[in-house]
Amino acid sequence: MSAGGWNTIESDAGVFTELVERLNVENVEFEELYSFDQSTLAALQPLYGVIFLFKYSDLDQSTIGPVGGGEFDHEESIFFAKQRIQNACATQAVLNILLNKTDQVKIGEELTNFKEFVNYFDSDLKGETISNSDLIRTIHNSFSSPNQFVDEQQSNNKIDDDDNLFHFIGYIRVNNKIIELDGLKPFPISHGECLSDEEFIERLPQVLTQRINQYKEGELRFSLLALVKDRRELLKEFGDEDGLEKELVKREKWKTDNELRRCDLIGLVNQALKTISAQNEDTQWNDLLKRASLTGSARFINKKLKRGL
Repeated sequence: MSAGGWNTIESDAGVFTELVERLNVENVEFEELYSFDQSTLAALQPLYGVIFLFKYSDLDQSTIGPVGGGEFDHEESIFFAKQRIQNACATQAVLNILLNKTDQVKIGEELTNFKEFVNYFDSDLKGETISNSDLIRTIHNSFSSPNQFVDEQQSNNKIDDDDNLFHFIGYIRVNNKIIELDGLKPFPISHGECLSDEEFIERLPQVLTQRINQYKEGELRFSLLALVKDRRELLKEFGDEDGLEKELVKREKWKTDNELRRCDLIGLVNQALKTISAQNEDTQWNDLLKRASLTGSARFINKKLKRGL
């Protein structure tokens, strides 16, 4: 990987939470949503925005506005950076939300200075500046193993038909509107008037449902992350000690998982297989593979039986 490359990172609440913490954003975290009905979103208040991950397709390249119409929002007061590097889309979606929520979220000195620096840039130059930020790129890349080679010259303006190609976009309430922030579109997209955070929670499920309904029936490759206030702080305010203990356990798991993401496990497995194969004849090697396959199948069946199939 060249020094300027961007790696792909996972759509994971623990990854995104540590990412913004390392950018010195205060008192926020990401929560993975398994449903997005109004009651689920209301339980997460304050809800600063959501990040929607989906399988990118020809439909997304041709679709400009929201279902049922809608206009581009040209308001200069909305921070919007176009995506210039393909693998940067996760972090770019995060930044597009955070830098529109400075009235509610303390984004820290680094991002404050960055926002001031690009304030009068157009969306293309904002995106280019993000792509060229050593700080942001280094933190982004710290959530993947060293063996993930990328081509930093690959722009999302030229996307191939790749079955593994996914894209991140953001939804927020800003300037009394629901705004969609998609770095592959020319401008932010307005989904209509929205006068309060409560109305945002009421209307967001419909906006997301309309988006999902654009895809073919049975398409399930979606993920949704909510940017919310740090749950630990809320639980402390409510005096919920049991809830706080569970939250701390979750944070420890996030920490462990992120450390594993930084390990070159593919390289380790590859080297182990080379060592084992070098020490065995072909017949012994085939026998090892067969036994491993049978053991794996037996474990899978046992797990299924324990879960009641």
